[in-house]
Amino acid sequence: MNTIKAITILLSLTLLSSSVLAAKVEMKWTDPDEYTDIHAGENNRKHFREQTFKNLDKHFSKLASQLPGDQTLKVEVTNIDLAGTTFHGGMTRIRVVKEMYPPRMEFSYQVVNADNSLILKGEAKLKNMSFMMGRTLRYRNDSLGHEKEMIDKWFTQTFKEQLTDK
Repeated sequence: MNTIKAITILLSLTLLSSSVLAAKVEMKWTDPDEYTDIHAGENNRKHFREQTFKNLDKHFSKLASQLPGDQTLKVEVTNIDLAGTTFHGGMTRIRVVKEMYPPRMEFSYQVVNADNSLILKGEAKLKNMSFMMGRTLRYRNDSLGHEKEMIDKWFTQTFKEQLTDK
């Protein structure tokens, strides 16, 4: 019984310490009503937008976990144009994804240390014109897969010097 308790405590401390060592993310969604395209197909527009922001927040957090734990990634999103576009078909509205409607995203970013000293900052204007070609299986069933692949590529290129081996 004591062995089980010891293993449980050790596992809990290991999980806790790895989450403490992960970099933090601060996301800011500036003027989302002005974004180019964050429209739902048949879903409730407000709910769709909230779910999209939540999903992208989680994705940025996952990526930031590769940065040193004493750092914070601050992202201020100023525009999103999701892959595809929405069309009205009578009473319904559907999202159609074609090559002519690539995903785009604009944001500024900063990486700061625990003492708030600036490590890196910049502006990102992401656009993936070849998003329909060679899509990896990683996000095959993800509604924001095209956007996540685009963000992954940016993150890897931008932070290659800061990435830890996790």
